Amino acid sequence: MPEEPLIMVCVGDISGNVRGKAIPLADYRADRPAGIGWTPTNVQLTCFGTNAETPYGPFGDLVMTPIPTTEARVAFGGAEAPAEHLVIAELTWPDGTPWECCTRTILRRALEALHAETGLTVRAAFEHEFMFVTDQPTGGAYTIGGVRRRKAFGETVLGALREAGMTPQSFLREFGPNQYEVSVAPARGVTAADDALVLRELARAAALSLGEEITFTPLIGPHDVGNGVHVHFDFLDDAGTPVTADPDAPEGISATAAAFVAGVLRHLPSTVALTAPSVPSYTRLTPHRWSAAFNNLGYRDREAAVRICPRPDGADVAPGERLHFEYRAADAAANPHLVLAALVLAGLQGVRDGLPLPSVTREDLTRVAAADLKARGIDRLPASLDDAIARLDADTTVRSWFPEKLVDVYVAHKRGEMAFLKGKTEDEICAAYSGAY
Repeated sequence: MPEEPLIMVCVGDISGNVRGKAIPLADYRADRPAGIGWTPTNVQLTCFGTNAETPYGPFGDLVMTPIPTTEARVAFGGAEAPAEHLVIAELTWPDGTPWECCTRTILRRALEALHAETGLTVRAAFEHEFMFVTDQPTGGAYTIGGVRRRKAFGETVLGALREAGMTPQSFLREFGPNQYEVSVAPARGVTAADDALVLRELARAAALSLGEEITFTPLIGPHDVGNGVHVHFDFLDDAGTPVTADPDAPEGISATAAAFVAGVLRHLPSTVALTAPSVPSYTRLTPHRWSAAFNNLGYRDREAAVRICPRPDGADVAPGERLHFEYRAADAAANPHLVLAALVLAGLQGVRDGLPLPSVTREDLTRVAAADLKARGIDRLPASLDDAIARLDADTTVRSWFPEKLVDVYVAHKRGEMAFLKGKTEDEICAAYSGAY
């Protein structure tokens, strides 16, 4: 049978989906731009396949330029079967000028700004939760039996991640029905977000190769357990030395790391629209659902927006690596490049403003008086996507971090997404997102 091997040249868009064009592998060369065309208005394709209002209309052309370091090839069906082969691209105008809505470029520039002003690099890993669409017996959370039922998938996806250049760390049966989690080792800078984008697609491909289907939807039903994406991060200096911890500082957190986290939390009520960008995301981001409900810094608290994750006593690590942070107000409806960009830009604002370490919480915040929370600078996160988008839209500081047009395009995109859901019940909304992700 005639065959023409293909490679998918793709971009992560603001809906959290991966889109692009497959081209003959024979025409692809990593050492030169492919010159593959793209359309600006594609940015307004929602996760449901509808078109949101666009400032670009039918006009304009973009160029997809593959980034060779992101190429991944995995032969799930063996040497004789078509391989999953993809490479992430950045988007520019035909003259090479970066396009204002290229999510990877936005993150790369945010990281460059952080390094220029602090000398630091972010090291991060995205921890993903997802669910199998097919049923299995109730119970089994965290059990060997739960892993055994999907062992073929677990071994396939972890092998695929390693083949794609990542270092897999764990596969486990999570708490929710049919829910599992995959984690990989942290990577520096933009590579962490690249890895997250590729991980989702390799996980979907691994499931499909075994006749299964998975969903990364934030919520399969209004009363069910949700799927989060937890971003673990710390900081390295130019020598590659971890510098997040300082044993002599409050809570053992270095001054720069403290200001960074303070910035993330101060601006979270506006930036959460970028990291948890679906309608059911805000049902998940409520108290006692093991997700974030407030913009707080918690100590070993899995309901904090940012969790302090200390290493075990006696662990043989450098002093600056005694702890890291986990950002928990994110899910897979979000583009990972935008998630990390939002964290970096908010954190950098905190460093610029010289913010002190936020008050560290060690209690159930629903039991704390509103006046006490206010005095400690702790706010409830937006209660809906509509509220979150409105806060983003009105926040001139957050707008100033991004290229002109980006926030306007993003807000219009999300309002178009919400318009598609008008009149649907909560169950129907959750079902729509389950199919989209």
